[in-house]
Amino acid sequence: MTATIWGALADFVDPPAEPERPPELADPVSLAKHLDPSYRDRAHLRVIADELAAVERGEFDRLLLNTPPQVGKSRTAVEWGAFWWLCLHPTNRIIIGCYGDVLAVKRGKAVRKLVEQYGGAYGLYLERGSASMKDWQLTTGGGVLAVGVGSGVTGQNGDLLLIDDPTRSRKDAESVRARDAVFDWYSADLSSRQSPGAPIVLIQTPWHPDDLRARVVQAEGDRRLGGRWRVVIMAAIAEPRPELAPGEPDEDPLGRRPGEPLSHPKIKDGDTRRLLQHWNGIKSSVALRDWRALWQCDPKAPEGVLVSWELLRERRCFESGRTPCDPGRKYVAVSVDPSGGGRDTAGIVGGYLSDDERLHIVADRSDVMSSEAWARAACELAHELDADRFIVEKNYGGDMAKLVIRTAWSALYPDKLCPRVVEVVARRNKLLRAEPIGQQWAEGRIVTTTYLPDLEAEWATWTVGTDSPGRIDASVYLAYELLPVPRTAPPTGEGPAMLNTDLLGGLWGR
Repeated sequence: MTATIWGALADFVDPPAEPERPPELADPVSLAKHLDPSYRDRAHLRVIADELAAVERGEFDRLLLNTPPQVGKSRTAVEWGAFWWLCLHPTNRIIIGCYGDVLAVKRGKAVRKLVEQYGGAYGLYLERGSASMKDWQLTTGGGVLAVGVGSGVTGQNGDLLLIDDPTRSRKDAESVRARDAVFDWYSADLSSRQSPGAPIVLIQTPWHPDDLRARVVQAEGDRRLGGRWRVVIMAAIAEPRPELAPGEPDEDPLGRRPGEPLSHPKIKDGDTRRLLQHWNGIKSSVALRDWRALWQCDPKAPEGVLVSWELLRERRCFESGRTPCDPGRKYVAVSVDPSGGGRDTAGIVGGYLSDDERLHIVADRSDVMSSEAWARAACELAHELDADRFIVEKNYGGDMAKLVIRTAWSALYPDKLCPRVVEVVARRNKLLRAEPIGQQWAEGRIVTTTYLPDLEAEWATWTVGTDSPGRIDASVYLAYELLPVPRTAPPTGEGPAMLNTDLLGGLWGR
């Protein structure tokens, strides 16, 4: 009876209120200002802090922060952000991911130092024996694991994932292989270690239109358009964004008008003249592409004219759910765009025409090499694929191309008949020559059967007015010889039947 009465009374009694947070724990910037007199609060850092506070409140679980380099974003979002999170959630494990182990250790060490200096006031103490700078634990069970791209995180769970600058350099940004490696690490290794409901925060200076930040938004969508990622972009100098999709709000997170500069931790707030002087000084000293990408947070793809990165990924038949890679072979060839005496890249591409009338590109052995070296590489690939022909650009030097191939074959395989050598003469208009082949990519009549990042990169980035790279030329020769390309004249009359309507003005010679 008594229990029943108390149960009924409980319905009218408010549950005990959660203890009120100290004001300095409202966000990472408030905590940094409270504890460290040297910390310089700036408007863009306040935006970062507010966004992290919204993540902690559960308003969204994916946050992408884009700012120029060297504006304090990592110190605020990663170092103070991780310490602030542990003050609020002392049992949480935080995984910090960076482009390399050295930077990861630096971030983990910085958070650990904040715990050692200020953690006691918030009940944070390092576990005895937790000596590592990249993987340490608190007495409460929480802690930090800091790892570089490619490092394993097996056996470690994360209640918060902070990814800080996953791209090391311009070289890595331009490499399809490196970009794929970063995304694979994020997708397979890092994301698989999330605890249920764990937020992910990606802090990145943009490098490339196909980098990690672009791929995650493409996969899960922008929150403003109904997707998952909250995207915050703060360029060095505010500008209109006419490229935004219809209905997407064109609002600067700082409320700046076009032409107004971003604040900087080392420049006094409100000193517009000095801020503009700083940002314009950088603009005048770097390449325009880098200014657009790194400082304006708006990386533009090289103005390729043939195919896109997205299309090339869609044409990878070896990935799950795509066209079968080996439906039966009708013709097999190795195509060669010889190097100019070893000074340029020799394009060596192998492929076959399948029973379903698709060109399957299976190998790319292109490299900078001498005539003897490229001839040997081409012969080795032809032997490996059991090719029935070579396709070689005759411009290299008349019968010389045919001779070096046959000489190399005889030296390598003296007891085996050399495949026939088909010679082609490339006309000067490289765009008109390659454009129909680009259309074959678009129509799904050309696919790749294995990972060929360098070949994809050349197709996606070639621009009018520049020499077409060896891989493009070799794959164009291959396509014209093997693939029934509509409305073009084939290089020879010996390949598959094609529509011999010479509407491209004699792009090929005999």
